[in-house]
Amino acid sequence: MPNTSRFLILAAGISGALAVAVGAIGAHALEGYLDAHAMETYTKAATYHFYHTLALLGVGIYAKHRPSTMLTWSGRLFIIGMVLFSGSLYLLALTGIRQLGMITPLGGVAFIAGWACLVVNEQRTLNSEIGNSPNSVSP
Repeated sequence: MPNTSRFLILAAGISGALAVAVGAIGAHALEGYLDAHAMETYTKAATYHFYHTLALLGVGIYAKHRPSTMLTWSGRLFIIGMVLFSGSLYLLALTGIRQLGMITPLGGVAFIAGWACLVVNEQRTLNSEIGNSPNSVSP
C-alpha cells in the first residue's frame, strides 16, 4: 500500500498543476473567446477539478498512514471522476460538442462513489476499533 499512497499523492500533484494551468488559461486566454455559458461550464470543470485534487491529496496522505483497499478505490474513483467530469466539461466548453455532456454524469457518479468509499472505509475502521476496544463485550 505505500506505493498506492505515493501514486495518489503524485497524481494529486500533477492534477493540481494541471488545475492551476487550465484555470489560468480559462481566466486569461479564453476570456472573450468563449461565450458566457461556455465560460460557466469551463469554470465548473475547473472548480470540481480543484476540489477533487485536494480530496485526492487527502486520500493519499490518509492512505500513507492507514492503508486500505477502500482508500485506494476512493483515489482511483476521484481520478476517474476528474477525467470524465471535468475533462468532458472542459472539452464541451472549448468545442461546443454537446454530446460530450453525456459523459459528465459518469464522472459525477465516480466522484460520488469515491466519497462513498471514504464513508465505507471509516465505518470499517470504526467497527474494527470498537471490536478491539478493551471495553468491548464479547457475545
